[in-house]
Formats: sequence, structure tokens, C-alpha cells
Amino acid sequence: MEARDRTNATVPPVTGSAAHPVFARVWARASAHVGSERQRRELLAGLDGRVLEVGAGDGRNFALYPDSVGAVLAVEPEPYLRRLAQRAAARARVPVDVRDGTAETLPAELGAFDAVVASLVLCTVPDQAAALAALHRVTAPGGELRFFEHVRAGHPIGAAVQDRLDGWGIWPRLGAGCHLARDTVAAIASAGFAIERLRPIPSGPGGVGIPFVLGSARRAAEPASQF
Repeated sequence: MEARDRTNATVPPVTGSAAHPVFARVWARASAHVGSERQRRELLAGLDGRVLEVGAGDGRNFALYPDSVGAVLAVEPEPYLRRLAQRAAARARVPVDVRDGTAETLPAELGAFDAVVASLVLCTVPDQAAALAALHRVTAPGGELRFFEHVRAGHPIGAAVQDRLDGWGIWPRLGAGCHLARDTVAAIASAGFAIERLRPIPSGPGGVGIPFVLGSARRAAEPASQF
């Protein structure tokens, strides 16, 4: 698809409540061990045109974007991680513009992006339905949502542990708002994206660990004109 330039820099920046200085520094070290480089390359393979990466963290994906991508707009609300992302953007092979923002306050117009990438972020957004509605809004008709996320466990013991950690507020406090028990794939479908590919990633011995999925979904193309 042809790259677009319909970003809007007037969206107010996110400040204060998005700062998680302790978690950000821990995550900057831990993120290299959550998802392999092979999985990240699989997430980004075949993308082209203009891409939005939401919740870009420390910019670990930037070096892996294929040359077919014309430009990446990356939004990250946490100040420390955003600074790391800006450094990573300077080393990327494709143009990457890092800005302050959240999934709910995207600095972009309707249908501005050929593809949207969500990597380990849909667990942390305060309102997952609102965030996905915003991603749907800025994805061009026929465009893709690529996602790599942890999801609700299929094993009853694992799901029960996730429910307890979320319900007691333990994990969200430790993980800067991360929720373990969300049914993210169902939420993506409910937002108007058609799931095209979904690869479960093993969650650990006996299936009782935290499961991940890597997949893609597509926003429906606009209906053909009747005239």
C-alpha cells in the first residue's frame, strides 16, 4: 500500500500518570527475554507502507522492520522508555518517529496507517475496548493489525491464577497496569478486525504458565460504491 502522511501533532502529550520509573527500568532489561527475535521478526514480516507501533517501549522492534516499510510512527507514554525508543529509532533502517501518546490518544487521523503493530501492550491499556476502537479508527480500510500479546490461559489452573492476581490487584500494581486474564483475541475481533492468523506460543510445563499469541487481523475494506 502507498504510505500516507496524515499524522496529527496537535494531540496533547501524556504526562505524569504514564511515568513508571521503577517498572520502566526493570522492563528495559527484561524485554529482551519476553519474545524472541525470531518471533518479533515474524510479527513484522511483510509489512509495508506507513506503520503505527503503539506502546513501543524501548524500541526493541525498530531494528527488525523490513525495508518495505516507508515510515513508522511509534507512540510510548512512559518517559524513560520513550527516551530509549528515541535512541533505537536513530539506529533503525527505516524512518521512525517516536512520540508521546497512548492507544486512546493517538496522534493520527482516520485511516492514516497501512498497518498497526501492538506488541505486549494490550494487556496494559486501561480500557482495552477503547484502545482497540482507536486502533481500528486509524487503520486504513483493508489494513492490518499485527499483535504479539499474552492472553488468558486455556488451562483452568493457569486461568484461576491469572484471575486471582488480577482480581486482587497484585499483578497490575507490579506490572504498571498489566492484566493477565484478558481475552485479547476476542477483544480484537469485537473491535471490528477479522482474525486472519493466530499462532499460540507454548506457555510452559503442563500449560499452566502465561500463554502468548502471535497473529494478524484485518480491518474490512470499504464496501464498493454502488454508483
